[in-house]
Amino acid sequence: MPATIDIEQDDIGLRRAFRIGCAGWSIPKGHAERFPAAGSHLERYAAVFDAVEINSSFYRPHRTSTYARWAASVPSTFRFAVKLPRAITHERRLADSGECLDAFFAEVAGLASKLGCVLVQLPPSLRFDERMARAFLAGLRERHGGPIALEPRHATWFDAPAEALLRRHAIARVAADPARVPAAAAPGGDRSVAYYRLHGSPRMYYSDYDDERLRTHAERLQHAAAAGAEVWCIFDNTALGAATGNAWAMRALATNEADRRKGVSRVDAAGSV
Repeated sequence: MPATIDIEQDDIGLRRAFRIGCAGWSIPKGHAERFPAAGSHLERYAAVFDAVEINSSFYRPHRTSTYARWAASVPSTFRFAVKLPRAITHERRLADSGECLDAFFAEVAGLASKLGCVLVQLPPSLRFDERMARAFLAGLRERHGGPIALEPRHATWFDAPAEALLRRHAIARVAADPARVPAAAAPGGDRSVAYYRLHGSPRMYYSDYDDERLRTHAERLQHAAAAGAEVWCIFDNTALGAATGNAWAMRALATNEADRRKGVSRVDAAGSV
C-alpha cells in the first residue's frame, strides 16, 4: 500500500530540496481520490505534486500559447521539465540543430518562470563525439541559462571526457533506473542539479517500485540534497499507472529520510513510528 502521509504545501525546506512528480499529469482512476475532484487534469495534479515532466514535446511541438495556458493553471511554486524534441536528438543526432533549438525555446518561453528544467534524452546508439557534443552543448547553453539534464544511453558518455564537458557547460547527467551501465544509476556532470528518472524496473515503463526500492531511492535523493543539489525525481513508469502511487509514496519517504538524518521521528510510509 503506498504511503498516505501528505506533505504540507508550505513545507518550504522540502520544496527547495526536492521536486517529485511524474512524466505527464494523467491521473489513474485508482489514485483519483488523492486529488481534488474539480479542475482540469493538470490543475488537479498540480494541487498534489510540484513538478511534472512534459514528454509530449519530444514527439510534437506545442504552441507558445499552450505552454502559457499550462503555466497559468498551476501554483507559483510548480515547475515543468520539458523534453527536447526528437528532431534534435534522434533525427539530427545533435548536428545542425540551431534552428530547431531556436523554435523549441521560443515555444517553451510560454512557461516563463515555471520552466524548471530542460531534459535532453539521447538515443542508445549515439556515441560520445567530443567535437559534436561540444558544439551542441555550447549552442544549448547560449539559448538557455537554466537547469539542463542530459540522459545519455551509450556507454561512451560515462567516460571522463564527457563528464568534464558536461561540467564545463553546467549540465547535469540524469541518474536513470534501470541503468544501462553502472555509472548511469548516479547523477553526473554538474552537481547543482540531480535529476532522477525512474522508468520502472525490471520492466521499463510498467513495473511498480516496492517499498524497499523506494526507500533506497529516497536515501539517494536525500544524499544529493544534502550535497546542495536541486533534486528532481520523475517517475516514468506510467504504462499501468504505477508512477502516481510511487511519486505519492516518495514524497513521504523523502521527508522521513530527511527527518531521520536530523534525528526527527515521524510516522513512516507503512504507518509505524
